Amino acid sequence: MTARRTVEVLLDRYGTTYAAEAGIRLRNAPQPLYQLLVLSDLLSARIRASVAVAAARALFAHGMRSPDRMIGATWQQRVDALGEGGYRRYDERTATQLGDGAELLLVEYGGDLRRLRKEADGDLDVLRGGLRRTPGMGPAGADIFVREVQAVWPETAPFLDGKALQGAGELGLPASPAKLAHLAEEAEGAEGEKRAGEADAVLAAALVRAALDKHVAADVMEHAA
Repeated sequence: MTARRTVEVLLDRYGTTYAAEAGIRLRNAPQPLYQLLVLSDLLSARIRASVAVAAARALFAHGMRSPDRMIGATWQQRVDALGEGGYRRYDERTATQLGDGAELLLVEYGGDLRRLRKEADGDLDVLRGGLRRTPGMGPAGADIFVREVQAVWPETAPFLDGKALQGAGELGLPASPAKLAHLAEEAEGAEGEKRAGEADAVLAAALVRAALDKHVAADVMEHAA
């Protein structure tokens, strides 16, 4: 069993970004970038990733897909949508934070995270610092956003945070982001090229799944053997 084979199996079985799972058609445009910000905020709480994804889908299904629409919804509507997705432990606090975060984004960046991208100019520390100004968004949430956004902001790639590298360790893969990115490029080459950054985002999400769920790691190792 080689590292390349392990990555091939990992991507084949678990190669879906969290944005895609939440129904976000990620593009370098204000609305999908805002949706990714909301998802990243939800994923950063101490709650199962599947619940955070379901809560994001519920918010978007109820029309809260942009900062304007998030603010336009009542606090109770946000609470109800979060509850519908199973996000009950943090629903009231998160409903408040989502409203405050949408307002901050409108005031600071006109609702457009591409302005933060321009401000950061490729500096990940500046980018993550700007993201952490969002109410409820800590270091983990900022890392989640960067992990996923590298699919459309290639200057951030390859970005594999501590959780993704933990997943690499569970699978016996290298701890080097550059080596892991190269393995992903080789694995994807057999099935068609992805854009620079897109393959890294998919790899990062798959590695995180291996870190969060021991059954994922065991399944990959079994099928790669």
